[in-house]
Amino acid sequence: MNTYSDELDLHRNTVDEAIPRLDSFLHSAFQAGLYRVWVVHGKGTGVLRQEVRHYLSGHTLVRSYSPADRYHGGAGATQVELSDR
Repeated sequence: MNTYSDELDLHRNTVDEAIPRLDSFLHSAFQAGLYRVWVVHGKGTGVLRQEVRHYLSGHTLVRSYSPADRYHGGAGATQVELSDR
């Protein structure tokens, strides 16, 4: 039995490392039937958060995204709602 995480931690990744990991994570989560996932990018300078959200804004599997609630990382994470198709 495969179990899929609903969270991807991108701490200490460069943007060039993070985006391919994010894409792979989104596809795996969608195939696993997950409808909500979290991407942890940290607060830092905000560059990784900005690039992650920019990428999410054009991704075909993403219905919507928003800052995570405080229980899921707050400003250091993004909650992603995946498409149902």
